[in-house]
Amino acid sequence: MTFSRRHFLASAGLAGGALLAGASVPALARAPLAHAPTLGALRRKVGSIEVTALLDGYIDIKSELFIGLVDAEAQRLAEASFNKPGPRRTPVNAYLVNLGDRLVLIDAGMSDGSGPALGRLPAALQAAGVAPDQVDTLLITHMHPDHINGVLTSAGEALFPNAELVVTATDYAFWHDDANMNQAPDEAKPFFIGARRAAAAYADRLRQVDGEREAVGSIRTVPLPGHTPGHAGFIVESDGEALFIWGDVVHMATYQFARPDWSIAFDVDSKLAAETRKRTLDRVAADRMLIAGMHLPFPGFGHVARDGQAYRFVPAEWVYEL
Repeated sequence: MTFSRRHFLASAGLAGGALLAGASVPALARAPLAHAPTLGALRRKVGSIEVTALLDGYIDIKSELFIGLVDAEAQRLAEASFNKPGPRRTPVNAYLVNLGDRLVLIDAGMSDGSGPALGRLPAALQAAGVAPDQVDTLLITHMHPDHINGVLTSAGEALFPNAELVVTATDYAFWHDDANMNQAPDEAKPFFIGARRAAAAYADRLRQVDGEREAVGSIRTVPLPGHTPGHAGFIVESDGEALFIWGDVVHMATYQFARPDWSIAFDVDSKLAAETRKRTLDRVAADRMLIAGMHLPFPGFGHVARDGQAYRFVPAEWVYEL
């Protein structure tokens, strides 16, 4: 049956007449505001492999942190995305990959010692029906705190007792270089300390990889330098399908698809990060590849389409399997 605006208004009028006639109506449901994020755990298939998006929380990023940003254009992009001016809220995502014989967690969020908006990965894992001791491999895109600190408990111990920790050799070397840490500004020194603590907690089961190669099973590493020297993504492949989990290629969907030349202050090499972002966007748009990102709108699955000289993010349609 097709419903027109006239049908809807007529139905509303009948309902109003019933109310005037004294018909009984349901009581209004009343509940307090939750004041807390709903647990995030959403699954989709890549061939025969199951990938679960996990939400660790969110961070708010001020526009001043973007290098090269033009205020008027930033406001235009925000309005075009139906967003208000001001700090942009970005999620912190992680991805659990079920290879059938192994459970692989790609990135681990921030940890529960960073305030109420972060450190919710363990709860998201629980909502997905997975305990930390079931995870076999931890693949880390790079050793920034919102990606690696979550491998630790708030007491600084390994959260995943049976998991191998896999990081890129280039990133490991950078964050363990005392000269780099001594030259870093004071606000960046905790990044070095956190990376070292995480690696030390898994020292007896830590593996380093580099270049484009197999990381574990049908997951391979793709170098994406710039954000950090060893920043990498991971391509999951199965039965002719692929998902490119690209880490921090994009921090803010509202801005950086349209302006891939805008980098962020967290980049170790902002010029190289912009070049990597442009090259990656070119690649996935041309190949029509399914992508996911740690700071794309949760659950972060989607595609990249060309938009003139720029790009736009197209969230993937969700396929429900009941």
